[in-house]
Amino acid sequence: MNKKRFGEFGGQFVPELLIPALRELETEFSSATQDSRFLNRLAYLNEHYAGRPTPLHFAERLTKHFKKARIYLKREDLLHTGAHKINNSLGQLLLAKRMGKKRVIAETGAGQHGVATATAAALLGIQCEVYMGKKDVQRQQLNVYRMKTLGARVHEVDSGSQTLKDAINEAFRDYASSFHDTHYVIGSALGPHPYPAMVKYFQSIIGTEAKQQIQKREGRLPDYLVACVGGGSNAIGLFAPFIRHSSVQLIGVEAGGKGIRTGQHAARLGGPGKKGILHGSLSYVLQDKNGQIQKTHSVSAGLDYPAIGPEHAYLHATGRARYESVTDTQALNGFRLLAQTEGIIPALESAHAIAYLSRLMPKTKKSETVIVNLSGRGDKDVAQLSAREEEKK
Repeated sequence: MNKKRFGEFGGQFVPELLIPALRELETEFSSATQDSRFLNRLAYLNEHYAGRPTPLHFAERLTKHFKKARIYLKREDLLHTGAHKINNSLGQLLLAKRMGKKRVIAETGAGQHGVATATAAALLGIQCEVYMGKKDVQRQQLNVYRMKTLGARVHEVDSGSQTLKDAINEAFRDYASSFHDTHYVIGSALGPHPYPAMVKYFQSIIGTEAKQQIQKREGRLPDYLVACVGGGSNAIGLFAPFIRHSSVQLIGVEAGGKGIRTGQHAARLGGPGKKGILHGSLSYVLQDKNGQIQKTHSVSAGLDYPAIGPEHAYLHATGRARYESVTDTQALNGFRLLAQTEGIIPALESAHAIAYLSRLMPKTKKSETVIVNLSGRGDKDVAQLSAREEEKK
């Protein structure tokens, strides 16, 4: 496999002026991952600051609900800041510090990556600015307040669809003019090389821990892994150490929105996505007949994105992983199901993975095991869902 690509996917489709910055980043990342001081510092912060390792929780009542395979939840929601995003932000902020950068920028959809980056920036004493679509600012007010409280400047993006895609557009514009003293902390497994590989590296701690934990609990590997997929950072983090084990089925769950036929969704692989280039890499992208980027829809801001990370595109193309979608309504049912069976309120993104169990579990056996990545907690979504319910009255 080409170092900069996953099969045909990935690459560096960026303006020429950014190539030196990406080369510098690749060199520094490669060097840092061979530096015991960097790795020890990251390990210390992961354990004593972020709260790793996270538990692998046997969901007893959820398992009884389906009366099939045993369900385990990888509890990334218990991390500091409330989601898996802190794994990547700590790694990239340490890298920015090592590179001598005085400022970091980030994009965010649901706000969790923005909060994680603002948190790590405050911890390490680096200036932080976050780009966030106006639509996402309105539905994620709690996380906007958290970012500002942590000292970050939040730029509200009112162009385009006013969601994650447009926030990334603005962040790249900033990066193109400021990379000499600024590091762009991309939050998902997307963008030009080396970002997909870098995010995978920092997030693979999820799967590494889960693999050790399930072998200790069950004495063998799981039969299924399930994770929601927007750009795909939590999913690739869980999948990473299992990819070479063909007996483990990898399932990514995309946002089906109001249904694939309505066109109001964000299902790239489980929907009508076509090969295309967006934000610096070749992947599957939702496009109209003229190749223009289609607007997306999802009740979850973190899955509301028209492309998917290039390694997920590769796993789909080779058949190593499969990608399904669930609708907004199904995700909300999953949200309530987990809350009422396990006492855990999940992020709406994670609720998509929970919702898919209603389709998967009837096909499983009682002797099998399923690991669901609970990528974040739902505090950020409660006000949005409460308002939604009031509107229906």
